[in-house]
Amino acid sequence: MKTEFDSLPLSPALLSVVRDLGYEHATPIQAETIPALVAGKDLIGQSKTGSGKTAAFALSILQRVDLDQRNVQALVLCPTRELSAQVAREFRALGRSQAGFTVAELVGGQPGKGQRDALARGVHVAIGTPGRVLDHLEKGSLQTNAVSTAVLDEADRMLDMGFGQDVQTILKRLPKSRQTVLFSATIPKSITSICNAHMQAPVRVRIDEPADASHEIRQLRLASGPDEKFHSLCWLLNEFPHSSALIFCNLKKTVAELTGKLEKAGVSVGRLDGDLEQFHRDQVLARFRNQSVRLLVATDVAGRGIDIEGLDLVINYELPQQADIYVHRIGRTGRAGQRGIAASLADRNDEALFREIEEDTSAVVEVLERISGGRSEAHALLHSLARPSAMQTILISGGRKDKVRAGDILGALTGDAGALSGADVGKIEIHDKLSYVAVASAQSRLAVQRLNDGRIKGKRFRATLVDGAGANDAQAKDRNPKYRKAAGSKPRRPR
Repeated sequence: MKTEFDSLPLSPALLSVVRDLGYEHATPIQAETIPALVAGKDLIGQSKTGSGKTAAFALSILQRVDLDQRNVQALVLCPTRELSAQVAREFRALGRSQAGFTVAELVGGQPGKGQRDALARGVHVAIGTPGRVLDHLEKGSLQTNAVSTAVLDEADRMLDMGFGQDVQTILKRLPKSRQTVLFSATIPKSITSICNAHMQAPVRVRIDEPADASHEIRQLRLASGPDEKFHSLCWLLNEFPHSSALIFCNLKKTVAELTGKLEKAGVSVGRLDGDLEQFHRDQVLARFRNQSVRLLVATDVAGRGIDIEGLDLVINYELPQQADIYVHRIGRTGRAGQRGIAASLADRNDEALFREIEEDTSAVVEVLERISGGRSEAHALLHSLARPSAMQTILISGGRKDKVRAGDILGALTGDAGALSGADVGKIEIHDKLSYVAVASAQSRLAVQRLNDGRIKGKRFRATLVDGAGANDAQAKDRNPKYRKAAGSKPRRPR
């Protein structure tokens, strides 16, 4: 039986936003947890990634936040910068009817000064990674005396990444009378000890997947020795047509080598690993989300916290050593009831891992067979992948802090000065000081010219093409401090 949002204890304003976002029915985790969360109870929620838990705790916090008090009232800890950004986006989307509601992201890879300034001005919700949050606590820039809710999101992953001690230290620094909420895909003993130490009579909610849930993801394996892995990857990418595909590797070195091979062949590809600065991580994810880059090669930094609409193919170029990491990887596809495919390149030493995977997922991993056509086939497969993306991405040097909204950018591109068709404009992402907009490849250079010649909200901002032929040039300029200053939130001088 489906639960309608109208039956949950949420304000009319929040229910209106939920309807505007197109949600009619609450997911099981939302239906089970929101009443307890709104009531202020401690809670342990267990459900798979992509089940809607972020909206569950975000709506509950928004229901209880005091907008007149510009103090941090809720602190959300996440394992990665990417998940922190995703959670912040959801808070902003759900809280858009709450006048004056503010969120701060406290993550590494970004200057601490901007975060300190935001906290000094006053925010209602702080979202961040344990290391940076602890840093702000120790330096006194994050005040916790008004925190009434603490959320540990994807707690098992935080502990797997070695943040256990940091999390314990942070919780000890918060008011004892607070509400403590924990969401996790699994509940190992290490999490149980945290719950026992920091929670008071928590409500426990576990959402088991329905018997047919595994059918949303078709799991496949292809035997492939070390010398034929790249050939096998190309075969998989051709065998299973896709709009976008996420390819997992275990090592940063492998990510770099694989991305280099695909780029050299003219394939639309980006990489995501721990060596990228935050600016370039945001950039490649924006490009992947708006499908101006079709393939993303990543380490497990992308395993959680990245929600890509319409991601229809995940490939394990290298298998992880643990079954639970495999489950989180393939969970990037087959979301929101959509069908997805997860394919893995494997050898005979992986049999024990696949037995564990099949037990954990209650699904059979199908064995694929193919007849190799040798080098000529490999060349043809690679050539067929080297087709251009339909969209390209433009970086605009103005964002949320400049009061730029998606509608402003769309208007600048499709109004009289822009002259583009609405069909030529794709996904628009607004960040604090930058924005990204996808446009049809055929119109991308015209769009850049029109944006640079025109104004957005009466101001001039710099527009730069950041993929296709202009990607490397733009990224090289962005590494230059002089350019990065020019590409900040300050408006460009009229010519």
